[in-house]
Amino acid sequence: MSRSLRRGSIAAIAAIAIASLSSCAAGNTPDTLQVKPDNAAATLGTNLRLNNIVVVTGDESSGEHNGPANVTVNIANTGNTPAELQSVTVGNGATAAFSDAAGAPLSTIVVPAGGAVAIGGEGNPSAKVASVGVQVGGFVPTSFTFKDGQKVDAQAGVSPNKGLYKGFGPTSAPAAAPTKGATTAATTPAAGTTTPAAPATTGAATPSGAATPGATQSAGAH
Repeated sequence: MSRSLRRGSIAAIAAIAIASLSSCAAGNTPDTLQVKPDNAAATLGTNLRLNNIVVVTGDESSGEHNGPANVTVNIANTGNTPAELQSVTVGNGATAAFSDAAGAPLSTIVVPAGGAVAIGGEGNPSAKVASVGVQVGGFVPTSFTFKDGQKVDAQAGVSPNKGLYKGFGPTSAPAAAPTKGATTAATTPAAGTTTPAAPATTGAATPSGAATPGATQSAGAH
């Protein structure tokens, strides 16, 4: 190899080494690279792993959302004892209410030893927030508190009720139920008003009839 080629090779190797060292010094974490993961994940101790943490809003595609939202997450427990999720908090203190797959309220959600629980979606328990302000397509701080005060925080992605998360978003109460109730309430007073009116008319007719014999007796006296 000629002396000039050798020098060129050495210079190229040195440049690669310097670039590698600079990269290590800067770090390659998501924060350093200004990259956000698609789906948030977190660990608690050595046994609990929370994957695919997402806050699902309504059907809007972007912008600010102020209203109900659901938290979806998959919690895996590799320990020998069950783990008990006691609360989920989104944003500035909005706390989720738990319910089972049938919609019955739950005080906690238990993750069995050596098992996993998916929260959110059809056939799974749910964690529903009544109202929260979030940016669709952005991230929101979300906290999970387990039994004995164990807590883990994550930056959950905010997704609309579309695409992969269609059916994971909050559902509103059926409109037919309130309408039906209002109709029944309006019908009941109307019936009550009609019923007293009939006795009042009958009562007025009875004194009128009683006055007729009185008038006859007066005429007979004359």
